[in-house]
Amino acid sequence: QVQLVESGGGLVQPGGSLRLSCAASGSIFSPNTMGWYRQAPGKRRELVATLTSYGSTNYADSVKGRFTVSRDNARNTVHLQMNSLKPEDAAVYYCYFRHLNKDYWGQGSQVTVSS
Repeated sequence: QVQLVESGGGLVQPGGSLRLSCAASGSIFSPNTMGWYRQAPGKRRELVATLTSYGSTNYADSVKGRFTVSRDNARNTVHLQMNSLKPEDAAVYYCYFRHLNKDYWGQGSQVTVSS
């Protein structure tokens, strides 16, 4: 089992920045993928950004150039730096961990973008 604990999130004005962090514990094996998904009210959960333990990244087109995913393999943490936030980025953001086709999810962090 893998446990994911998120931190960060909150309220920010359009154009502002936020940083999300997630710490994984438990049965952490490589190779694996860590990252972030989000779900806005009435919408399906969608990919934001992921990063494999080999260093390969995958970003949603809507966040490319604004968001940066990073990880510390020694500490089993993953971060999401979100810049130039837009109202449409508002959602619950979920930390994600995948190993051997098994997915784990964090509890979710609310990100609100509003003036």
